[in-house]
Amino acid sequence: MRFLPGQDPTSDLTYGDVFLVPSASDVTSRFDVDLTPRDGTGARLPVVAANMTAVSGRRMAETLARRGGLAVIPQDVPTELVARSTAWVKSRHTVVETPVHVAPDSTVHDALALMAKRSHGMAVVLTDGRPVGVVTPADCSGVDQFTLVAEVMAETPTVIQESTLTSGAGGVIDEAAVVAAFDTLHGARRKVAPVVRADGTLLGVLTQLGALRSSIYHPALDDEGHLRVAAAIGINGDVASNAAALLAAGVDVLVVDTAHGHQAKMLDALRAVRSVSTDAVVVAGNVVTADGVSDLVAAGADIVKVGVGPGAMCTTRMMTGVGRPQFSAVRECATRARELGAHVWADGGVRHPRDIALAIAAGASQVMVGSWFAGTHESPGDLHVAGDGRRYKESFGMASARAVAARTRGGSAFDRARKALYEEGISSSRMFLDPERPGVEDLLDQITAGLRSACTYAGARTLEELHERAVVGVQSAAGYEEGRPLPAGW
Repeated sequence: MRFLPGQDPTSDLTYGDVFLVPSASDVTSRFDVDLTPRDGTGARLPVVAANMTAVSGRRMAETLARRGGLAVIPQDVPTELVARSTAWVKSRHTVVETPVHVAPDSTVHDALALMAKRSHGMAVVLTDGRPVGVVTPADCSGVDQFTLVAEVMAETPTVIQESTLTSGAGGVIDEAAVVAAFDTLHGARRKVAPVVRADGTLLGVLTQLGALRSSIYHPALDDEGHLRVAAAIGINGDVASNAAALLAAGVDVLVVDTAHGHQAKMLDALRAVRSVSTDAVVVAGNVVTADGVSDLVAAGADIVKVGVGPGAMCTTRMMTGVGRPQFSAVRECATRARELGAHVWADGGVRHPRDIALAIAAGASQVMVGSWFAGTHESPGDLHVAGDGRRYKESFGMASARAVAARTRGGSAFDRARKALYEEGISSSRMFLDPERPGVEDLLDQITAGLRSACTYAGARTLEELHERAVVGVQSAAGYEEGRPLPAGW
């Protein structure tokens, strides 16, 4: 990456301060661009769901891994639950979505509550594990909430056989079969249909968009063909035992996480992790300086997480004055990491797809997304409806009073009360679901479209080439505003 001539910055920059300059390019199609990160994580997309309680659970991990990304299960989740969630994710199909299902004698009220958990809005009706119908919100419209599902469901739905979707060991996607499944759904005028095993029992569901995405994205799979999972641990307690338990549970990427990563306890924690495993993929952070990268890599980190204070739920900079504008932090840290044969993840400050392209251009191998993903069907929180009818989920920072209270629930009342006095995060924020993009896959489509297009503008076929070829300019606030689309006339 280089700056435009005469624009070498004299101060630190955020993503909003900079822009990518188009370069001569012979990349003729966005689909010629390979978005695979080369940082040893096995991901196929440079997008990571942050280790925030309001963002990453097993549904987020399943969905992102199916499309090539990773989700990091937070360190506040008990180890036993992380192990169960990891096993659950690894048991999921590489093409087919995990369904919600009801019985014929379930009520419409029960069905509607479940359908709200899926962006496609359909529940499968089962008898003895076999689909006998499907039900959608439209089917439930205008009837009493205690009406039985059997009275409103659509019978004899279009059904897809599992055997037609994948071939070979490890659930390799058969693209021709996926195209055929799309054509079947399109021909039947159905957006979604059940997928069944050879014995007729329900495996999951496949949507038209899901079939289409399976021809574009590649799942992040381990050596046994199972979806990949990342999980975080803190720097307190028995770090070695915690790390060993997660690795034994099958976690593929271990994230050692604390707000201020350039400290002695982090270095001790990394050494403890390396005493357990010398070959596990280990991410550590957060830092914002080259020296921080050097120390964490020397202690055992393969990847360093960069960012102090740019997150939407973070109040660190306003509370303490500590932090650093994210673009400059990523650039400096990535430069040092490359010198050491390591990598960085950019963590925080992402509001638009352009920010991810700029982070990759600055040298990040992957980019963490937090609150943006909290407002999706796949995040763990409950779905609420605001007074104006808009749907939302709650997000909160991992250093907020709410998160601290959950993290210290095993301590004494006095210790919990004392620690609650120190917070650096928002405890509750409404993240509204975008009606056009209510699912995390919808956001992935938007992100990857922007990133692929950025690569073609730079003449890059890979993420590494984007970093090497990127020409970056510095702009004024008016320059940034000029690039924003106008939703209405002026």
